[in-house]
Amino acid sequence: MSGGPGAPGPGSGPPVGGVVVQGVRRAFGQVLAVEDMTLHARPGEITALIGPNGSGKTTLMLMLATLLVPDSGSVRVDGYDPVTQPREVRARLGWMPDGFGTWDALKVREVLEIIASAYGLRGTAAQQRIADLLRLVHLDDLADRPARVLSRGQKQRLGLARALVNDPSVLVLDEPANGLDPRSRIELRDIMRDLAAQGRTILVSSHILTELQEIADRAVIVARGRTIEGQTLSPATTSTAYRLASSDPAALMSALTELGVRSTRAGTGVEVHVAGEGAATDLLRRLVRADVPLTAFAPAQGALEAAYLAVTEDRR
Repeated sequence: MSGGPGAPGPGSGPPVGGVVVQGVRRAFGQVLAVEDMTLHARPGEITALIGPNGSGKTTLMLMLATLLVPDSGSVRVDGYDPVTQPREVRARLGWMPDGFGTWDALKVREVLEIIASAYGLRGTAAQQRIADLLRLVHLDDLADRPARVLSRGQKQRLGLARALVNDPSVLVLDEPANGLDPRSRIELRDIMRDLAAQGRTILVSSHILTELQEIADRAVIVARGRTIEGQTLSPATTSTAYRLASSDPAALMSALTELGVRSTRAGTGVEVHVAGEGAATDLLRRLVRADVPLTAFAPAQGALEAAYLAVTEDRR
């Protein structure tokens, strides 16, 4: 994907901040997990890493977390090499794997105390940091309960708190929304946006493309161990498909024609393309003012979903 939106520009040299991956390859015996990955996750942004199962996303994240060594290519985390400078990388990295597990015999607070101690954070400073993180992920009321009583979603929130103990400048999150209820997913989105606004680099992998569309600044699509497409995501400019239905289809079609909005048939309704949420809101307002009896008005497929389906079409 050299020169694509997810990669550094040709000849520009690797930037100091963020995550920079160039031409990385990694095999496990005869199995080639990562063949040629190149991407750049920038400070102050959320970069989505998406692809089908077995596409190499987790393998790449393990290399960023200093847990695997690439066979070739280069990786930099805030300018540091995970292979030759693992301590520097770990000091700056917050790593949340998918299904990390917990020490079930320990209390929730004790799990974070051990992680804080590993980073050299002790005493009052550690207790204050832990209290702040437990409030952030809404686990403060469970701080003195054994970790084994936590639900899957609560363990995911504990995993996020654990990844933030060392106040990292780079966050690598592998399927962080797994097991979260709708409210917790909304809270997770808000937390990630706040962290990015503080200037942190966030690289997140998820299969929930509609949610990534809402929070990610850019996306890198991977398949068969390769980065195959990158794109910048802007809610204000990204074209999104909306599906509309009405108890009076003729009135709906007439209103859309009068407003100059092209539409196509989609089941019992119609589908239109609008330039982001603002345009969708404006269209809804105009249809209501035109007394069109709408029974449905909702996103049909985001730009991220469309791009993903296009580049993975050979899996059908």
